[in-house]
Amino acid sequence: MARFSILLLSLLASPAFAASGPFFTLYNTNFVVLIAFVCFVSVILYLGVPKMLAKMLDARAETIKAELDDAKSLRDEAKALLASYEKKQKDVQAQADRIIEAAKVEAAAAAEQAKADIVSSVARRISAAEEQIRSAEASAVKEVRDQAIIVAINAARDIIAGKITASQGNALIDDAILQVDSKFH
Repeated sequence: MARFSILLLSLLASPAFAASGPFFTLYNTNFVVLIAFVCFVSVILYLGVPKMLAKMLDARAETIKAELDDAKSLRDEAKALLASYEKKQKDVQAQADRIIEAAKVEAAAAAEQAKADIVSSVARRISAAEEQIRSAEASAVKEVRDQAIIVAINAARDIIAGKITASQGNALIDDAILQVDSKFH
């Protein structure tokens, strides 16, 4: 109800009712404005401005639609590119994980190999040291034997020199030469 009364009052307060005198004369400003407005609208309609405006708006709508389609295709391309980069990143991460795992395995194998090399090196050094000890023992035994033989020879010489005469000594030497000759031939 309030809306209807506001509409009715606004129609009653129009400028056409504000002018005094007859309405259809050139002295009435409202009539002149009405004629100018009708002429203006007629010229605009005659020149086809609404069609031009419609064409311009249609062209603008087509441009906006093309831009929206381009934006949509760019967005789809960007999504596809993002997905491919995410896939590549996952592949690279998986490859990096495989490389790290392989490096860990290789490092463990290298450590085991180094341990085995150290054990074999220590075993070789121990066996070399034992061989040197055996060689030194053999050399010491040989030296002790040689020294014992020298002492025994010197002792035998002293004993023999005191008890044997020159002719008995010559007979012993000849006998030793015959024994050596018979053993080597």
